[in-house]
Amino acid sequence: MLRLAWQRTPCCRTSPVELARLGAATAAFLGLGTPRQHCACSARCFRLLSRPSSTDRPACVLRCSAYPRSCVPFSMASGGEEPPTPHRHTNRLARERSPYLLQHAHNPVDWFPWGQEAFDKAKAEDKPIFLSVGYSTCHWCHVMERESFEDEEIGRILSDNFVCIKVDREERPDVDKVYMTFVQATSGGGGWPMSVWLTPDLKPFIGGTYFPPRDQARRPGIKTVLSRILEQWQNNRSALESSGQRIVAALRQGTAITAEPGAAVPLAPDVAKRCFQQLVQSYEEEYGGFRDAPKFPSPVNLMFLLSFYTVSRSSSEGAEALQMALHTLRMMALGGIHDHVAQGFHRYSTDSSWHVPHFEKMLYDQAQLAVAYITASQVSGETFFADVAKDILQYVSRDLSDKSGGFYSAEDADSVPASGGPEKREGAFCVWTASEVRELLPDMVEGATGSASLADIFMHHYGVKEQGNVAPEQDPHGELRGQNVLIVRYSPELTAAHFGVSVKRLSELLATARAKMAEVRKSRPRPHLDTKMLASWNGLMLSAYARVGSALEDEALLERAVQAANFLKEHLWDPSRQTMLRSCYRGDQMEVEQVSPPIPGFLDDYAFVICGLLDLYEATFQTSWLEWAEELQLRQDALFWDSQGCGYFCSDPSDPTLPLSLKEDQDGAEPSANSVSAWNLLRLSHVTGRQEWVQRCQRLLTAFSERLSSVPIALPEMVRALMAQHHTLKQIVICGRKDAPDTASLVATVNSLFLPHKVLMLCDGASDSFLRARLPSLSTLSPPEDSGAARALVCQDFSCSLPLTDPLELRTLLLDGTPPLQT
Repeated sequence: MLRLAWQRTPCCRTSPVELARLGAATAAFLGLGTPRQHCACSARCFRLLSRPSSTDRPACVLRCSAYPRSCVPFSMASGGEEPPTPHRHTNRLARERSPYLLQHAHNPVDWFPWGQEAFDKAKAEDKPIFLSVGYSTCHWCHVMERESFEDEEIGRILSDNFVCIKVDREERPDVDKVYMTFVQATSGGGGWPMSVWLTPDLKPFIGGTYFPPRDQARRPGIKTVLSRILEQWQNNRSALESSGQRIVAALRQGTAITAEPGAAVPLAPDVAKRCFQQLVQSYEEEYGGFRDAPKFPSPVNLMFLLSFYTVSRSSSEGAEALQMALHTLRMMALGGIHDHVAQGFHRYSTDSSWHVPHFEKMLYDQAQLAVAYITASQVSGETFFADVAKDILQYVSRDLSDKSGGFYSAEDADSVPASGGPEKREGAFCVWTASEVRELLPDMVEGATGSASLADIFMHHYGVKEQGNVAPEQDPHGELRGQNVLIVRYSPELTAAHFGVSVKRLSELLATARAKMAEVRKSRPRPHLDTKMLASWNGLMLSAYARVGSALEDEALLERAVQAANFLKEHLWDPSRQTMLRSCYRGDQMEVEQVSPPIPGFLDDYAFVICGLLDLYEATFQTSWLEWAEELQLRQDALFWDSQGCGYFCSDPSDPTLPLSLKEDQDGAEPSANSVSAWNLLRLSHVTGRQEWVQRCQRLLTAFSERLSSVPIALPEMVRALMAQHHTLKQIVICGRKDAPDTASLVATVNSLFLPHKVLMLCDGASDSFLRARLPSLSTLSPPEDSGAARALVCQDFSCSLPLTDPLELRTLLLDGTPPLQT
């Protein structure tokens, strides 16, 4: 039986063996042995294998037992907010705004940002390029900086013999994708920091991830790598260049995604069922999630399962899909991956029970998980899931929000312990000793059995132990010895019964305790905050606020969503050039700053913002957001659409600095921009009447048909779009005055349900001129007079239901019935 395994493998379809052979040949030619994955914050690709294999083990954890202790330094590099100190060196990265590049501004390395100045220097001096890619909250990026890039001797070797380019992968995902594809294809692994050596014309010839400063057993150090590359560059340069050209040519062929002549969109029910079956095979039943440790939240998988349930409610497979999604979401919320004191979710769990996390917090995780939890609440009716969604947005509003309305990118995993000292430790900001808890929560709880204190109740409920609750195998380097990662061990009912208090009283006690602990957390040294604001991730968060706010009828959340959209339009949209911008930054005076020249937006910037705007329209019915979404889609089509092979390129295919033009074919930590674009095209076609976007969606899905048919688990978000295309979106039209109670009641009914295959519109005769101009049929639907009741129509395939005024009848129709249709 076929088994799914997450494995670091080349993300391309031509001979991975041949590509690996070319990479191994180059490494052997340099005397480095076979390329291999070293300690790095891992990049993951998905592949269907005929036998089980080891899990993809991220190394961006100080506790990762996959790597020897020699990989791990005793102190962190410049990853946090530290007082200014005199610097011996300052390079040109000091002029940049990326927090990651600024972390390297005082290395004794002559760093360049990615750009023409560096390319011209490499050609003028005929030197190879050393490209180093990472991001500001990556642990192993900090390690390599401290060990190698702050080393005077290594800095001199790099500066004298190479043109050194430093890239923030979040700022330049186009550069990262191209060269990570090369590293994965030639070494079978990938991750950050990514280290790649290029010819002056930007062709890669060897690459890897983390390199220690000096040789360790059979692992070459960066000094050895540099000396051997220099030797071969001087004596056998033609062979290096030839190898790089062959690899790039093979990658260009192997990564091509095209719609073959005569090909058709694969059958949605078959693809969806195969995706479900593949997820079942990788599902871990005890704690939920997919595969064993380490466990990632994987919101794209959860959203697929919830969507699969909506079209398979009466089947056993539908019930199983729902159970898998709800159980996973519940166990994550109870686990240590969820920050029970300060809200939000950490990046992933290093164990199978969601207990001990990698403590980094990413904006894109918060956005997608908020949507997943509110969707679970809509499907199940459980307020527990809605509370978690609100909890996530509370964290984002407090800790990741800029006063301009934008959202910051991430919080680091590492910080200085409250006890002091120069060494940063992972999780220091978040963990607790038993003595700390007892000292902070000493009050006796009146009426509790056994004269229990608040600390006793809290420690029992959250699994706090005197000796710490982190197992040694989860902490091989002793950083969490004696510490506790909070994890809910008992249900409220069990804890309340154990201490003889009511469930309501227990809830109040735990809330009081968490609030006191949150105040203590505020006094601890904070982790580094990456204040870069990305269009794509802000688009994801815009969707989260809009969808959670509309489902809960929470005006404050909807107002925050509008602020986010205004931020995007003011700071990340260039109306003169009709161009999204990739990023902006928090300045020293808390103002929004931009680099010069600004970085143009990439495909995911357009796709995620368009999706957010569509969600915002359905939450607020302000048609100005629809107008901007339509404008952005037209611009996206002009910039990134492949008119020959179909589908969208991730970045501008005419960019001469990139040797490959790629189309992302994996829904990973973030959904693929092609997957989101398929959704956007369908939704926009139904609110603008543009039938060409329906056809474009079909051609996009056809381009990815091979991937969808064979390994749909790699593209669960695109499978959802395929399902929507198959079932045809329903247009739910509410006719009524926007602020009238009866209109709000009908809208609330729609928003209380998870209806993945719908678009929602308001016809109020005042603010819907945009819709009426594009959908002439709406002109026949006049809003009610002052005395008339608001009504809802459910339309599909050019036919509409009879008007409904009763919210309960509308709910029944949307969930269960086939509407009586009138043309």
